[in-house]
Amino acid sequence: MRILVTGGCGFIGANFLHLLAAERPGWNICNVDALTYAGNLANVREPAATLKQLYRFEHADIADAQAIRRVFEDFRPEAVVNFAAESHVDRSIADAAPFIRTNVDGVLTLLQLAREMGIPRFIQVSTDEVYGSLGPTGLFSETTPLAPNSPYSASKAGGDLLCRAWHETYGFPAIITRCSNNYGPFQFPEKLIPLMFLRATADEPLPVYGDGANVRDWIFVEDHCRGVLAALEHGRPGAVYNFGGNAERANMQVVEAILRLCGKPKSLIRLVADRPGHDRRYAMDYSLAAAELGFAPSVSFEAGLERTLAWYAARPEWVAGVISGAYRTFMQEWYGERL
Repeated sequence: MRILVTGGCGFIGANFLHLLAAERPGWNICNVDALTYAGNLANVREPAATLKQLYRFEHADIADAQAIRRVFEDFRPEAVVNFAAESHVDRSIADAAPFIRTNVDGVLTLLQLAREMGIPRFIQVSTDEVYGSLGPTGLFSETTPLAPNSPYSASKAGGDLLCRAWHETYGFPAIITRCSNNYGPFQFPEKLIPLMFLRATADEPLPVYGDGANVRDWIFVEDHCRGVLAALEHGRPGAVYNFGGNAERANMQVVEAILRLCGKPKSLIRLVADRPGHDRRYAMDYSLAAAELGFAPSVSFEAGLERTLAWYAARPEWVAGVISGAYRTFMQEWYGERL
């Protein structure tokens, strides 16, 4: 298999490459990444070393049609898995333009080239946030109407709808996967779990939006990557597959669990003004993925959280390397007046 992975230096993409190196070591892999603020070549050092000549890296933006065409024509992939995305809701509220460029224009570029070259497998990795917000009960299914509430989720919905249109109009073999909140190794430390862990270990205030009762279903990143691999190998063209972790937790519960594991007091928690368009609850019905792909989460939230915090604690050099001046500037601009 010759597989083109976009966004492979980011959090989920890097974990997917680690999985492929361990379980599909004979595959040829081309990793395309623009190396924006959350892309880090250090994340894929191990799979690159394992795969050796079967691995190549291309520094390119998926919205740059000329650059991506060169990659397609040179590598000649048999499958494309698109992890490349701008993914942080807060950043999308501050400036939506990069989200439209990557999550909509970039997907269009990939679809056009993949259809032109007759690539038989195309996976669009998306998010539960395209469905909007749930009430206190119920689950998102693959037939839930899309109702995005942030610029980020609207941009992801736009990319998903392009994939649907390519399948319906051209018979293009696109598959869309949507998952709940990921956590695990290599996550950029502006997301909830690494942010709270790093602030707690430094005895700094932990900013929690609103009343802390917003609920998310958490999935360990390796479980998500196994679902994407199953969709790639066994998915039905034109299908949408939801992946969930069976781990609904309120944000405050997550923060308090981190404090317990770190041996830190709850007095570090600071409630801050809620962000605009903050969805109240997400939860996923993954019965279709279970039936067609054999998907089921294997890592409990408690075990996954311990593994995740231990990973960050053991890698202070990695943490120091990603907390750049630009990251600190953004964090101060976003949370500064709220702390």
